[in-house]
Amino acid sequence: MRNPYSPTLRLRRLATELKQGREHANLTVAQAGTALGWTASKISKIETTETKRINPGDLDKLMDLYEITDPDKRRAMHALARDAKERGWWSKYREVFGDQALPDFEAEASAIRSFEGLVIPGLLQTPEYAEALFQGGRYTGPEDIERRVQARISRREILTRFDPVWLRVVMDEAALRRMIGGPRTMAAQMRHLLYMAQLPNIDIQLLPFDVGSHAALVAPFSILEFPDPLNAPIVHVGTVTDSVFFEQPGDVERYNATFGDIQGTAISTSQTATFIDDLARSLESTP
Repeated sequence: MRNPYSPTLRLRRLATELKQGREHANLTVAQAGTALGWTASKISKIETTETKRINPGDLDKLMDLYEITDPDKRRAMHALARDAKERGWWSKYREVFGDQALPDFEAEASAIRSFEGLVIPGLLQTPEYAEALFQGGRYTGPEDIERRVQARISRREILTRFDPVWLRVVMDEAALRRMIGGPRTMAAQMRHLLYMAQLPNIDIQLLPFDVGSHAALVAPFSILEFPDPLNAPIVHVGTVTDSVFFEQPGDVERYNATFGDIQGTAISTSQTATFIDDLARSLESTP
């Protein structure tokens, strides 16, 4: 069974709790290190999540120093430390997702707002579309492509689980017009989009060509929000070689503003559904 949470977020939450505990105890990083006979660097690495594993003994010492005495609070912090050691399902696809895996954050997200300019967003792709998409890149063997497709399709579970992610997507018309895999593959992809758009937790909006210039003529991006207030929103931007995550409030706010702009420019969800249905019918009638 897949973990319903993000080990990375659990580690970040624990680090935040420990930093707040130190500050409430009116201790600097250096003072905390001296009191425990540790280096200031060790305290700093724990608080910045550079240290990926915090053993129970060290955690107890930190909580004792910071006078965190509430039994429930201590149990909760130990639970965070244990959860942070777990490996999510995406760890077996490390060669696909890299060291900072987007699914690690998606697993615990409560809402995702995503813009895509050239292709169908990964969370809404069919296996056939994803396979054709990967075949268009640099040559790799069929086994590698199959792994990539499996990894991408596995991400979709967050949309249909018991407590699904709230997904808001804005796509440029180019994402629908680009012929990936041929008419049959594209027609099936359009029908899948229409099916997903009927789910109460998913909204899909289109930016038609005729709107001209818009605020998101940039790289695709996603804004992820989390239910726990200790986990601040983050922005994910995919690149050719890796994933980039922006966490500074100013950066996140700029992406929030951009997404708000393109949502206002895009046509409505019902108009988008009509557009996609017309396109699907056209593709289905292609010889």
